[in-house]
Amino acid sequence: MKLKNWALLLAFGLLLSVLVACGGGDGGTKESSDNAEQGATGTEDTATEGENVLNFVNGDQIPSMDPSLATDEYGFQFLGATMEGLYRLGENAQPVEGIAKDHEVSEDGLTWTFTLREDAVWSNGDPVTAHDFVYAWQRAVNPETGSEYGPYMMSGVIKNATAVSTGEAPVEDLGVKADGDFTLVVELENPTAYFESLTTFGTFLPLNQKFVEEQGNKFATSSDTLLANGPYVLEDWESTSNSWNLVKNEEYWDAETVQLDKMTYEVVKKPQTGVDLYEAGTVDRAPLSSDLVDQYATHEDYTVEPQTSIFYLKMNQTRNEALANKNIRAAISRAFNKEAIVNEILNNGSLVANGIIPADFSRLPEGSPDAGKDFREVSGDLVTYDVEKAQEYWEKGLEELGTDTVELELLGDDGESAKVMGEYLANQLSTNLPGLKVTLKNVPFEQRLDLDTAMDYDLLISGWGPDFLDPYTFLNLFLTDGENNKMGYSNPEYDELINATTTELATDNVARYENFLEAEKILFEDAAIAPIYQKAVAQLQSPKVEGVIVNPFGPTYEYKWASVGSAE
Repeated sequence: MKLKNWALLLAFGLLLSVLVACGGGDGGTKESSDNAEQGATGTEDTATEGENVLNFVNGDQIPSMDPSLATDEYGFQFLGATMEGLYRLGENAQPVEGIAKDHEVSEDGLTWTFTLREDAVWSNGDPVTAHDFVYAWQRAVNPETGSEYGPYMMSGVIKNATAVSTGEAPVEDLGVKADGDFTLVVELENPTAYFESLTTFGTFLPLNQKFVEEQGNKFATSSDTLLANGPYVLEDWESTSNSWNLVKNEEYWDAETVQLDKMTYEVVKKPQTGVDLYEAGTVDRAPLSSDLVDQYATHEDYTVEPQTSIFYLKMNQTRNEALANKNIRAAISRAFNKEAIVNEILNNGSLVANGIIPADFSRLPEGSPDAGKDFREVSGDLVTYDVEKAQEYWEKGLEELGTDTVELELLGDDGESAKVMGEYLANQLSTNLPGLKVTLKNVPFEQRLDLDTAMDYDLLISGWGPDFLDPYTFLNLFLTDGENNKMGYSNPEYDELINATTTELATDNVARYENFLEAEKILFEDAAIAPIYQKAVAQLQSPKVEGVIVNPFGPTYEYKWASVGSAE
């Protein structure tokens, strides 16, 4: 999930959210923090006796609740709670029944036929049908929609998705058809082993065509212009809201499984404010910044939650000529102390990242020489902190550029944690690379997404959370002109290796992983990005929060099976 950044996916304000993908900011912080304290207290006071209610903070506003347009963790988190696709993730990231009861796959792996349940309805009472999936998927790749994730998730997977998304074919040519109201037939471009898990992702959610078209430009901008077909309904929300609620959807086909009556959310951008609310009993979970970890590490409610999200510096090769130089990029990627970042700045269990595939995410398949071993272990450390080597690359780069000074702008979120991270990186780069001047630009989370998409930055603190359990979810980010590349990187050899994993090697998992290993090495030989850390979240969480599943991809938290236990 892009966790855009899941890729996102996932910036440093994430420390202040209930998860990954993306961070918050200080723009309007006083108002947001004050509202959070007052609002959360108010929600607790209005909860009636006997209700099963949990209260949480969120690191920023929700940028979009439109499944075709969402690109970030916040959007996908709340889409996952209020909507349901063909399948949803259960324990151990295994797909479980959603709108689909089962499916069949043709012998060649190209045709998937899903049998849908007939008792699923939208929150307005309309049945959820195969036509809703056809409409939603076509809408996601229709170039008029302007979706980032539709083309990204479907191209090379769903038949004709690339041609449709580029305007070379009509949307009706997309390989998805309704065979009656409750049978969905999907044709794939190539066999895709992870397609079942892909159907759990937010971009593949259904949409009620009549409702969407009635709402027009207002669709998904407020609670009144949304429909739910999942465990919860989003209430009291507008696109600029600093508070909202998830309320049990009584129309959900499996409503009897859902035990929570309500979850309340308040935008809180300052970690200390979240902790104050937690200590007051107003909220049930509070992410901790590094200074608070030292204070609360011995607290009985202290927990560390490992994640599979990777944070890194994107280096835009198109806006600043210095970053078009491989030696300059290689210098930057080696010139900051990552151990200090994870141990002192983050101080929350995060790990140093020396590659793009996270640790404990994917293992080499049976038949490989290293079968069963973790991908990260086999691939090794591809770029490490090394000031001496960084300066060697730097001197070569400056000589090639014919200059002795370089000025770069570092773009990041405006939350407290993001600012500290940005200041540290700017100081490290300027100190360790003589002649480099780094200026900081901190903006609200949603603006950072826009600047990233527009490629209006030099250096960008970015992050990515996986969309499915396969290295391809990370490595396809850097394909030439890819929807999530947005930094001008291009290497035909890299493209060939990655594209082969979804075409001629699609059914040969051993060969696929060999390509993944080789491609990751090329990515860092080219110094395309500078990895920083693999995320973990340190937080205080009430013991009464029970049954919450933490997903390795997609929405970080699954609340369908959550409940309120005893806090004693």
